[in-house]
Amino acid sequence: MEKLRKIIEQYGRWSDLSTYIDRIEAHITTDFSLSLENAKALLETISKEICCSKDIEIGVNIRFHNILKKAFSAFGYNNSSLTTQISSALITIGQQMGELRNEIGVTSHGKPLEKLKERNFLVDELTKEFLIDSTMIVACFLIRAFENENPRIKNEIVETKVLYIENEDFNEFWDDVYGDFVMGDYSYTASEILYHVDHPAYSTEQKAFIESEEGEDGE
Repeated sequence: MEKLRKIIEQYGRWSDLSTYIDRIEAHITTDFSLSLENAKALLETISKEICCSKDIEIGVNIRFHNILKKAFSAFGYNNSSLTTQISSALITIGQQMGELRNEIGVTSHGKPLEKLKERNFLVDELTKEFLIDSTMIVACFLIRAFENENPRIKNEIVETKVLYIENEDFNEFWDDVYGDFVMGDYSYTASEILYHVDHPAYSTEQKAFIESEEGEDGE
């Protein structure tokens, strides 16, 4: 599940899915029905988010495998594409997951006590591993396919460039400290050089100057 965790970390909008992953991992050994329930919920949440983002109607009582089908079809793959054929197989697995959940789930139907004790042994270890791995593969594919079509710009805050002529107080302070630089017939103030040669450094020093001035005023 580490791959899915890394994808979730990469695309912050899916961060809440970590709760499902934690639950899946926590109950694989002790109560697989709960892991299966959360695996199903993980895929359902991703599928619904994709459908909602693409304005695809999913209805109220739609079955789990049909939600998956709509999510895959949202990317516009034609019926003959390899991705569509693979997704059909994965959707079938999803359908089986839903049915298996009803058979072994502790909360899905009332069961005799003996059946409750036995339910966790109805699925062998190899099948458990296959179902969880399949869930991770489908989840990773859906998220990455969606993000490739709908990228978000990281750190969308863009700083406005500091203008030299609007910072006379800082420029005078910097020039008083470092003076002018003479190169032959040419002479430049220290603040001009800093501004044009290393603007990020100029901005940093200008902010520090303002903060120090404000600090002195507040004393």
